[in-house]
Amino acid sequence: MKETKIKIQKLSVYFEYIQALNDVSLDIYANKVTSFIGPSGCGKTSFLRTLNRMNEMMRGFRHTGNVLIDDVNIYEKQIDTVNLRKLVGMVFQSSNLFPKSIYENIVFAARLHGLKDKNALDEIVERTSKQAAIWEEIKDRLNENALNLSLGQQQRLCIARSLAVEPDILLMDEPASSLDPISTAKIEELIFELKQKYTIIVVTHNMQQAARISDYTAFLYLGQLVEYDKTTKMFTNPKNKQTEDYITGRFG
Repeated sequence: MKETKIKIQKLSVYFEYIQALNDVSLDIYANKVTSFIGPSGCGKTSFLRTLNRMNEMMRGFRHTGNVLIDDVNIYEKQIDTVNLRKLVGMVFQSSNLFPKSIYENIVFAARLHGLKDKNALDEIVERTSKQAAIWEEIKDRLNENALNLSLGQQQRLCIARSLAVEPDILLMDEPASSLDPISTAKIEELIFELKQKYTIIVVTHNMQQAARISDYTAFLYLGQLVEYDKTTKMFTNPKNKQTEDYITGRFG
């Protein structure tokens, strides 16, 4: 039986006078990969950033509707955004590593949350690096500057860093868009493995990638949810003509 991890109810998002999302409702399931597809400017990233309240950093942000994680409305006033972002990790389109050592990049968030024990930090580095399928490549380089790594390695290091505080949900905004095919394949394999433990939401422009990695796919267009279904159904027998046209490259 599918367990609903995130429930979106009539969500609309505005930035000053611009409406980015319009009355979006859907359920996102635990331990599944859900991809959001759609042309640039359709609201994909705005949607993703509502799930950890990062849109609040943008000028003029307001919203209507509800975002519930484990049946808790994350926009209630008493919600601590620091703890929310611990629960909901995020990997950005391009790696946003600090000009520090590989080790310090991984443990950054754990230190931020007050963890000081060296043995515990060492354990986090090894555990998350193995989860992110990069341990063998970095275990003898932990004191090197993280920016010396290849782009593909940097992106996997960002994933390791986001796992260090043990989130329940992992948001990925175009995680492989700047990577070569081999690095992209490694990220996709990693996503497939990580869903055993995490609920993963991916924004991608790549139709083939969405088809390969996701259990469910949502198609957004001009801020509206056009269609949402199991990925196999969406890509073989979509209900909406607009979805079919987008997936087959007739528009967008």
